[in-house]
Amino acid sequence: MPPKPLILAFDTSAAHCAAALLSGDKIIVSRFEPMSRGQAERLMPLLEEVLGAAGLSWRDLDAIGVGIGPGNFTGIRISVAAARGLALSLGVPAIGVSSLEAQAADAKRPVWSLIDARRDHVYAQYLRAGGDDEAPSLMSAREAAALTGARVGPDALADPAPAIARIAAARLARAGKAPIPRPAPQYIRAADAAPPRDPAPVILP
Repeated sequence: MPPKPLILAFDTSAAHCAAALLSGDKIIVSRFEPMSRGQAERLMPLLEEVLGAAGLSWRDLDAIGVGIGPGNFTGIRISVAAARGLALSLGVPAIGVSSLEAQAADAKRPVWSLIDARRDHVYAQYLRAGGDDEAPSLMSAREAAALTGARVGPDALADPAPAIARIAAARLARAGKAPIPRPAPQYIRAADAAPPRDPAPVILP
């Protein structure tokens, strides 16, 4: 049997489909595929390939790690929905990890973690050395340029899955037997969706 914990982590919060398998304290399989669309169709086959490459099955897993954003609205929903479904069917916890935290996993704290939010804005979070991090926010590029202190970003982490797996493992260990909250999407900006041009139908009483 592989060392514990065995955690499968994945992320589709940006223009990619990424997955990593953590066994004990080592990443034993990692896959990263750039793609601007098609993550919903590619995610489950990719996870199957990651497990197959390690000679393992779904039932060997101790937990699921998932990227919860911020990032692409649809991509975040794809991963979080998959993680919740897998956790329910396998009877294992699903652990959500912020893209901002994953990006700064190897950085010395305190540090600002910044991710490109497009339209001259960034997602930002100040991560403190002793925890008690500030809430993530959306700020203009000008505001970000004026920040003082160390920073990582603003480009999104090239391959976030290994960092997500390690952070998930640390949270699993800290939780012990306590229940772990289900992962929830981290939306900082509203979805880019235009209102319909046609008037809404009249609903008769």
